[in-house]
Amino acid sequence: MGIEVRLAVVLAERGVSGRELAEHVGITEANLSLLRKGRVKGVRFETLARICEYLECQPGDLLVYREG
Repeated sequence: MGIEVRLAVVLAERGVSGRELAEHVGITEANLSLLRKGRVKGVRFETLARICEYLECQPGDLLVYREG
């Protein structure tokens, strides 16, 4: 069980590159890649808010809880 990160899906749906998003959010492409792959232990609310702002989405569009 855990949290599934759907950032890659939302980026593809919006036609946005990781580089564009990383520049807007103010993080490195490497850190964005780790987040996209779900290989981080946490994310700052400020970072999440900037991602949502740029992608015009809600946090629930990016993060999904999965059981099992």
